[in-house]
Amino acid sequence: MRRFRFGVNFRAAQIEDWPDECRRTEAMGFDTVVAPDHLGHPSPFAMLAAAAASTSRLRLGTLVLNNEFWNPALLAREAATVDRLSGGRLDLGLGLGHMKSEFEEAGIPWRGHAERLSALEASLDALEARFAVQEPAPVQRPRPPVLIGGHGPATLRLAARRADTVGFGGLVQRRGARMGVFDMDGPGEVLRRVDLVREEAGDRAADLEFNVLVQAVSVTDDAEKEAARLAGVYGAGGLDTAEKVLASPFVLVGTAGEIADGLLAARERYGFSYVTAHGESREALAEVIPRVREAAGERAALS
Repeated sequence: MRRFRFGVNFRAAQIEDWPDECRRTEAMGFDTVVAPDHLGHPSPFAMLAAAAASTSRLRLGTLVLNNEFWNPALLAREAATVDRLSGGRLDLGLGLGHMKSEFEEAGIPWRGHAERLSALEASLDALEARFAVQEPAPVQRPRPPVLIGGHGPATLRLAARRADTVGFGGLVQRRGARMGVFDMDGPGEVLRRVDLVREEAGDRAADLEFNVLVQAVSVTDDAEKEAARLAGVYGAGGLDTAEKVLASPFVLVGTAGEIADGLLAARERYGFSYVTAHGESREALAEVIPRVREAAGERAALS
């Protein structure tokens, strides 16, 4: 059974407080800090370089880069630089990009899913070649570990073949709605997507790490009441009852012990061993981490 990792996605990070936030995150026992790649957010590699200078143990990741925004040669340079600055702590997360409005704002042509998927696979090939000759070279050889985040079957099949870590976000664009309006998968659909990845991966399935991006963590003594409240928040995305909220692997509700038990069960059922929460849930998840470590018989975060 793969060891647990815990990460924080600072999607609304304040640049001035960033070094302190990274140090606090490391002290709380997290394993990874990750940066998103959206317009309106800070530059991901600049943030990771600052995190590298502020910490000694945390791994640093992108969750995930919009591949359409990056030239592979320039991306290899950025990634190798952060890997060197951090002493080999970079996890390189990549995705197709899904917010059409950001493409329009950046003046980048919006292409169909198949074209963006083909471009991502071509970028993976180009990055492999670039990392072999890149100066400065990354510390991690032959390259930093790659996470591919996606939801659709074709993206997950690519991740199964090419990634070290497969990222499951659970959000799917709602048909007929404006871009950025999502529904959230239920347990049955999550398991179908996990099984698809395992089947596609074949012999390498046992070596894959599965990441889950948790949308909210709430530590409470009254899980039913809190789940009912969250159903009002996430009901439009399909989690419209307390029962659905409590069953979702993307929303964690209960006492620290109950949530820990749920994460152990999710690792058993889905293979989710790398758990990432948004920054606003950091303190809540930090309460859970020691319970998970203890129940799983694991030491605190590795140095």
